[in-house]
Amino acid sequence: MERRSFFAAVAGAAGAFGLVRAGAQDGPAAPRQKVVYHVDDVEKVTEALANLRNHIIGTGGPGKADLKVVINGPALKMFHTKGADARVTSAVDMLTQSGVRFEACRNTMRGQEVTLADLLPGFVEIEKGGVVRIAELQMQGYAYIKP
Repeated sequence: MERRSFFAAVAGAAGAFGLVRAGAQDGPAAPRQKVVYHVDDVEKVTEALANLRNHIIGTGGPGKADLKVVINGPALKMFHTKGADARVTSAVDMLTQSGVRFEACRNTMRGQEVTLADLLPGFVEIEKGGVVRIAELQMQGYAYIKP
């Protein structure tokens, strides 16, 4: 998806979620998906954010899937408050409000000399590091996706 198309879609995502929920069929609830997205490459940040938005829509709207994003390495720079792209900031805000949990690797934070206060709102710090967290989540039954 082109960067421009993604960010245009983000602007109307809240309304789209409402439409998806309104059109949902009654019946037995499907098992709630548990998914961890791993983002460590700057070039994959917008793709990951688009995937998350599509995942929410595809599962029926906010709260229908348990989605976590583990961010480590150079990709974390895209989420620093200072100099953050407004479109990334908007996407993170919308996704956080939709129940997505953004988790930052403590080792990467130290390497980049940032704290949670330096990251976009909604982030939590992973004390044991990103790769350990991903392994823990997989042991808890989370599917692993790396855009």
